[in-house]
Amino acid sequence: MELAPVRTLRLFLFVTAIIVTVPAAAQVGIGGGFGRSVGGVMIDAEGAVRAASIDEKQQLGKLLREAVKLPQGDLAEAAELRMVSLKGLQQAIRQHQASGEAIPEAIEFLAGLQRIEYVFVDTVNQDLVIAGPAEPWVLREDGSVVGKMSGNATLRLEDLIVAIRSVESARNGGISCSIEPTEEGRLRLQKLLRNVKLQPGQNPASLEPAMREAFGPQQVLLTGVPSDTHYARTLVAADFEMKRVAMNLVDSQVAGLSSYLQLAKNAGHGASHNPRWWMACNYDALTRSEDSLAWKISGQGVKTLTEQDIVNDDGSVTESGRVDKLAQKWADLMTEKYTELAQRMPVFGDLRNIIDMTVVATLIVQERLGERAGIDLAVLSGTEDAIELATYPAPKSIQPQCSFIRGRSGWVVTASGGVDVNAFSVVENQTTDNSIADVRQTALTRDDATRWWWNG
Repeated sequence: MELAPVRTLRLFLFVTAIIVTVPAAAQVGIGGGFGRSVGGVMIDAEGAVRAASIDEKQQLGKLLREAVKLPQGDLAEAAELRMVSLKGLQQAIRQHQASGEAIPEAIEFLAGLQRIEYVFVDTVNQDLVIAGPAEPWVLREDGSVVGKMSGNATLRLEDLIVAIRSVESARNGGISCSIEPTEEGRLRLQKLLRNVKLQPGQNPASLEPAMREAFGPQQVLLTGVPSDTHYARTLVAADFEMKRVAMNLVDSQVAGLSSYLQLAKNAGHGASHNPRWWMACNYDALTRSEDSLAWKISGQGVKTLTEQDIVNDDGSVTESGRVDKLAQKWADLMTEKYTELAQRMPVFGDLRNIIDMTVVATLIVQERLGERAGIDLAVLSGTEDAIELATYPAPKSIQPQCSFIRGRSGWVVTASGGVDVNAFSVVENQTTDNSIADVRQTALTRDDATRWWWNG
C-alpha cells in the first residue's frame, strides 16, 4: 500500500514580514484568519500584501506559542557544534511517513541549528553531515522561531529542501527577489512631481499620500525558486523590511543604523536619479581539506550593495553603474550591523539561513559530494515521494512602500530593492587547509549510531 507523503510543516511556514494562509490539509488546530498574519504583514489569496494590526499580531503570536512544542532533553541545551546526518534525517522522515505521524519540531527545526559552518563527507557510513552552532528554539511574540540564547533565527527543514531542489533551476538565472514600481507608476509620479509647487513653509511630507497614490502598487518579482514556498517568502520579507528600514518606515532597533532618508535629508540629489539597494552573498573563500571530504563555510553571509537608477521620461529605469555616496554609506552601515539587525528583526536571520543552505546545497551538487559519500538524497531532493511541502498563495503586489524627500536638486524616491543569491560564485572560490580534516574526524565520532543528530 502506498503511503501518503508527510507534510513538512504544521504551523511553521511563517515569515516575520510576509504571511500566508495555512492550507486546510496542514495538521494545525487553527483556522481562518489566524493563519494569515505574522510579524506585521498580511497577504490575501490574490497575493496582495498589507500591514497586520497589533491585535492580529498578538493573537497569532499567542496561538503559535501554544501550538509549537519547545525542545526537550539534550535539545534543550546549546552546542557549539551540532552535527546533523542527512542520511539519518531522511530515515527519520521515512519513519514518520510510515507511521502517519506529523513531523516533529526537532526535524522541522533541524535540531536547533543556527547556521551551517561545516559539511563532512562520511564515506564509512555513506552519509553527508552538516554541522554548526545550535540552540534550543523559542518563539518570539511575533511568531519568529529563534535561538533561546542568541535570538538568531533557527534553520528550517523546508528551506533546506527548497535549496536542494532549486540548484539546477538557479544554475542559469540565479535566485533573486525584487519589489519594483511599475513603469506606469513611475510615469504617473513624474507627471505629478512636475506640477508640484511647494508653498513657503510647506512640509514636503504633506504631498506623500498623493505621491504614493500616483506610484501605485509595486510588483513582486521572483526567480530561481517556487514562489509559493517559505524560502520565497523569506526573500520577499527581507527585501520588504530592508526597504522599510532604508526609507524610515520602521526603526531598525540597532544603534548606529539610521535610515537612508535621515542620512540624505539635506544633500543634493538629481531629480531622475534614485538609489537602489539589494542584499547579496557575503562569504570568505570556502575551505576544504586536501581530500575534499571536509568543507568549512565562513563569513557573515549577507552584504548590502547599492547603485543609482536613472528614471527615464517614459517611466522605465536604466542602471547607471554609479553609486551615490550617501546610499553607499547606508549600505555599508547595514552590512556592518547585519548580525545585530538579524537578532532584532529575525527575518534577516532567516534570509542568512536560506543563503547558507543554498551555498551548502550548491556545494553538494557542484562537488558531487553525495556521490563521494555514496548517499542518495532522494527524500530531500524530491526524487522519492516521501515528503510534501505545503503551498501558499504567492505574493504578487505590495501597496506603495516608499518614502520621498526633497533634496536641493530634486525629489528622491526610494522604492526599489532586492535580494540576489549567487551561490555558484561562492562555491567556486575555494582554498585548502587540511586542519579541518581533524575537525571532521572528531565530528564524525558518535556514541549512538542510530541518532540522526549529535553534539561534537
